[in-house]
Amino acid sequence: MASQKCLVQGCQAPGPVTNSQIRIYSMRFCPFAERTRLVLNAKGINYEVINIHLKNKPSWFFEKNPAGTVPVLETVQGQLICESPITCEYLDEMFQDKKLFPADPFKKAQQKMLLEEFSKVVPFFYKIPIGKSKGEDTSAEEEELKGKFIKLNEVLVGRKTKFFGGDSLTMIDYLMWPWFERVDGYGVARLLDAAPALKEWMKRMVEDPTVKATMFDGETHKAFLKSFFDGKPNYDLGL
Repeated sequence: MASQKCLVQGCQAPGPVTNSQIRIYSMRFCPFAERTRLVLNAKGINYEVINIHLKNKPSWFFEKNPAGTVPVLETVQGQLICESPITCEYLDEMFQDKKLFPADPFKKAQQKMLLEEFSKVVPFFYKIPIGKSKGEDTSAEEEELKGKFIKLNEVLVGRKTKFFGGDSLTMIDYLMWPWFERVDGYGVARLLDAAPALKEWMKRMVEDPTVKATMFDGETHKAFLKSFFDGKPNYDLGL
């Protein structure tokens, strides 16, 4: 169901969750929603997708999440869970097979602290292309983002591991990945040249079966992000 078109204002609300373990309200190109879909796929959870048109949302969607953002999870019991890190942790706790967060409380705390730091990186993926589209000088923002890439690179080098949580892929890698999947579309890929360990991490991520099953190719991302930064996002691109 991940390929279905977005529901818009005037569309009928879906009924209760009955044919899957859980439902996700999503948008195909949203990196925040991709976090949750990555976790759903990594854990082998049977789920259904309802895509929402984020510029023309059905009125009933605000009953699911007053903020009007995706992702939102809806359970068989009708419970609603919002915000991507919260949805991902909920899934990890509710569906115990293949835990993605470490069992060790300190290691789990380390991942959450790194996620908090990464949340300060995310705005630059938008500031830079938006600034460029307006003809602004974004060199200061690019230099700052390069510095943040270098710091992430230092984390990997310091830990001497293949991934941010160890030598196997864990929750923190999935939570950070969606923005790196889009670096070409954001126009910031060259800034990664200063972070070779981070580039190697990206190569390993692309080989992960869950990432392969969830991601879009670079050209598709570029096409969507162009429509997004032009102010006319094509949420149903390719359908």
